[in-house]
Amino acid sequence: MPLFEMSGNKLDPVEQTNFSIEKELQTLIEKNLEVVFNCRFVASEFSTGALHAGRIDSLALSEENNPVIIEYKKVESSELINQSLFIELAYNKIGG
Repeated sequence: MPLFEMSGNKLDPVEQTNFSIEKELQTLIEKNLEVVFNCRFVASEFSTGALHAGRIDSLALSEENNPVIIEYKKVESSELINQSLFIELAYNKIGG
């Protein structure tokens, strides 16, 4: 989806920037979580525990203190949906 910069009544497209690796985007977002998502940073590469043996790219808290899980992907893939469902199931099992 394109982004635009507004100048008076005129919109100018903003040039898209691609990140060479996901970690660059992750670092940028983590340093700006409050501005981008109105969330407080909790952890980077948060372990989901020995049972699930996974990691959450960025973990934050919303203004209502609900967990916010952010996963970064360089390419579109159905794997993201599977990973999201797995995280949801794991969270519900541990008393979320």
